[in-house]
Formats: sequence, C-alpha cells, structure tokens
Amino acid sequence: MLAGVNAAEKRVDWVDYAKGICIILVVMMHSTLGVEKAAGELSWLNGFIEWARPFRMPDFFLISGLFLAARIDRPWRTYLDTKLLHFAYFYILWMTIQFGMKSLGIIQAEGLGAALQAYGMGFVQPFGTLWFIYLLAIFFVAAKALRRFPPLLVFIAAALLEMAPIETGWLVIDEFAGRFVYFFAGYWLAPRIFAFAREVGGLNPLAILAGLVAWGTINAILVDKGWSHLPGIGLALGFIGAGAVISTGVFLARFRIAEPIRYCGQNSIVIYLAFFMFMAATRTVLLKMGVVDDLAVISLIVTLAGVIGPVLLFWAVRRTPLSFLFIRPQWAKLPATPRKPELVSSAPGRLEA
Repeated sequence: MLAGVNAAEKRVDWVDYAKGICIILVVMMHSTLGVEKAAGELSWLNGFIEWARPFRMPDFFLISGLFLAARIDRPWRTYLDTKLLHFAYFYILWMTIQFGMKSLGIIQAEGLGAALQAYGMGFVQPFGTLWFIYLLAIFFVAAKALRRFPPLLVFIAAALLEMAPIETGWLVIDEFAGRFVYFFAGYWLAPRIFAFAREVGGLNPLAILAGLVAWGTINAILVDKGWSHLPGIGLALGFIGAGAVISTGVFLARFRIAEPIRYCGQNSIVIYLAFFMFMAATRTVLLKMGVVDDLAVISLIVTLAGVIGPVLLFWAVRRTPLSFLFIRPQWAKLPATPRKPELVSSAPGRLEA
C-alpha cells in the first residue's frame, strides 16, 4: 500500500500524529488559498496559514526520511523499485487524473496543442499539488547516491542550498535546494530524533505545553516581522518547528488524544494524492450556494472535505479493481531478481534454494 510506513516496520504513534498534523496543515493551506483566490479577498485564517509556513513542509520532509536508514543499503534495483518507480507510478497516475479534470478548460482557452504541451511539461515541472511526491522520489535517489560522502558535509551543503537565494523558476531545482536539507536530516539524524522524542515523552505534560506555547509565540513574532524568510532564520525555524510538531505528536500519542489525526498520518499520502478533487468540488459548491459568508469557515469546511474525502475513497476502492488508485499493482513493479540456488549439505542428495 502507498500510505504510511512499510508493513514490515512497527508503526510509531508519534510519527503518525506528526504526519497527520502536517497533511492537515497542507490541505488547509491549499483550501484557504484556493477559497481566497476565488473570492478575491483574504480571510482571518490566512494568518494561521502564514504562521505554519516555516515548518509545514520541512517537518513533512524530515519525517519522510526517518526510516530510510533501514533501506538505503539495499541493491539499486530493489531500491529504485520501492523508492523511485513507486512514487513515479502514483505521480503519473494522479497527474493524469488532475490534468484530465483541468484539460477541458485549457483546451477551450488555448487549444489542444497547449493542453498536450502542459501535460508533457508535467513530467519535468511537477503538476499542481503533486510536487511533494515528485520531490520525494528525487530525494530518495539523491540520498542513496550521496551515502558514500561524509554525512556532515552533505548536511552542510544542503543547508547552504536552503539559505541560498535560488529562484530559477524550475520547481524541482528550487524546491530541492529549499527542502533536501530536512529530508537528509531526517535520515542522518534519525537516532537523535527518536531520542529527542523519548526525552519529550518523559517530560511533565505542562512543561511540553509551555514549550509549545513559547515556540508558537516566537514563531508568530518572526513571521509577523517578515524575518522568517531570512537566510539562517528560515532554516532554524524549519528545524525548531519540526521539533515542535514532533513534540506535539509525542504529547498526543502519550494521552491517545485526537486519534483521527493519527489515522490521517497513517494515510497521509492517500490524502495528499486525492484531496484536490474534494477540495475543488466543495469550494465550488459552497461559494456558488452562498449559504456561508465567512471565508475562513468555508476554508475549514473545504479542508474537512479534503481530508475525509480521500480516506472514504480509499476505503471504497481498496478491495475493488480501482484499488490501483492507491495500491501499486504488480505490473507496475520491477520483477524480482531470481535467486541463484545454493547447495546445502544438511541432508544427503537434497538441494535447497
């Protein structure tokens, strides 16, 4: 299945909670900005969206790298199947679905040639909301390609890329420069991150909450003053914010609070792939009906639809021929390399593979 940690690995509750927080924030961002763009004005929720910007995607990428150490030394063939072809399959599939929903408008406005060109560009310039999937595949390959280099050197280089004013207009280049440091840190520093989570889990709950309030306040001040984008400060806020989300995940897991958030984390990629359909449909209906005046309330309803809709769709198709939407079929996997038989002398005349 696409979502969550590999079934062979034991799930870690705070990781699922952290991923759940991240995916909800991502859906909320797209929902809010989409509603505001359609309405032509900002809502009071916009301030919260900006407050979460410094840590929203950094934490998502950092969490994505946490379990890489257990797989990075696998043979390239196996690794590419699970880390490149896996994400490429879902990216191409859902890019085609997204494009299909938008193609009629492109054809009517610019013609069939422009529509085909736009689809072709999606293979080199990530399409719509799917850039995270595209970048994940690249990050996994880059991390394995760089594993023979000193990790501290790779981390420093990635940090310098994050702080550099790289704005080429090519999303892959720009987002790689801005995000790879967090993914690599999740992989390289995973033992320290898990140790940090254990330490947070041993703290007094009030101390955890006090720390989160202090962090949230400082983050808000720096965002409000426009300093969160400055080189170095943005990098620090990304890592500190990731630590805050991890701490929140530890807190929620400790008291088994807000289980739906944990479930969203388990199915974060399912939500990420399909939320745009439910988001766009709900936004269109609510704005046309005009039954809700507050844009922020509309955005929250759209967010709720964007989170719940994909999960319901996944439940509906997972045991049907449409399961290929979220579960990679066998034909989309590289065939396993045949194992060479080995002679075992445990019994006379017996061959065991």
